[in-house]
Amino acid sequence: MKARNFEVQGHRGARAARPENTLSAFKYALGLGVDTLELDLNVTKDNVLVVMHDPMLNPDICLAPGGKKITQPIVVRTLTLKELKKFDCGSLVHPRFPTQVRQPGEKIPTFEEFLSWLKNEKNPRAKTVLLNVETKIEPAHPEQAPEPKAFAKLVIDMAKKYGVLERMTLQSFDFRTLVAAREMEPKIVISALLEERPTTTLAEIASDLKAEIVSPDQTWLSRHDVDSLHAIGVKVIPWTANKAEDWARLVSIGVDGIISDDPKSLLEFRESLLKLSQ
Repeated sequence: MKARNFEVQGHRGARAARPENTLSAFKYALGLGVDTLELDLNVTKDNVLVVMHDPMLNPDICLAPGGKKITQPIVVRTLTLKELKKFDCGSLVHPRFPTQVRQPGEKIPTFEEFLSWLKNEKNPRAKTVLLNVETKIEPAHPEQAPEPKAFAKLVIDMAKKYGVLERMTLQSFDFRTLVAAREMEPKIVISALLEERPTTTLAEIASDLKAEIVSPDQTWLSRHDVDSLHAIGVKVIPWTANKAEDWARLVSIGVDGIISDDPKSLLEFRESLLKLSQ
């Protein structure tokens, strides 16, 4: 296998090791030396961007106020930030990631809290680490998020406030926020997330959106897909690969980066390839 210095993205921080999308996860991933911190954004009832993946509070990773189990669906968009901050999303170990180190009492951070931490973090890499930020929005559930233009504006305004727009990628499965963001800020880097293989080609999707990056599910991505995107100058950064055999396959077909829950092992894998090539 040809060694390549591909980009390592810590998915939701590093959820194989720390509770996902928490400041402890991002600090851990930054300390490992990831190239990019990947995170997700939802929006509260009072229009505050919060760093979390699911539109509803996940009972596998969060506890209700008083340490109680969550027993019924709670949509983030129906809660104010003050109400959301009462939930503990650090005490439980995700059942899919038994190696997680619990962080009891850790709250869901706002996007501003994340950016403020990054601005004040003593690790010098905090000034240069890339950010890959996903808008969690679905056309089928308009009640769970602001309308696309409003969502995109919230993200862009906060990124500008903290001076990170130039090192931030905006990604989404719902391309409406990507289009809106590009209209507001022509220089923003956008990434098209894809779960299933589309009926059109990946190159056509990238061209229509004028996307700099396409991020497909790694399980169906092919060398032809990668080559066709590279031919039009588009990077390919698939998600979410956690096993060495998957990393090896992805590197062999020429991807530009890999999003992983286990960035520590992925960084070690990359280093081992580079050493073998010397």
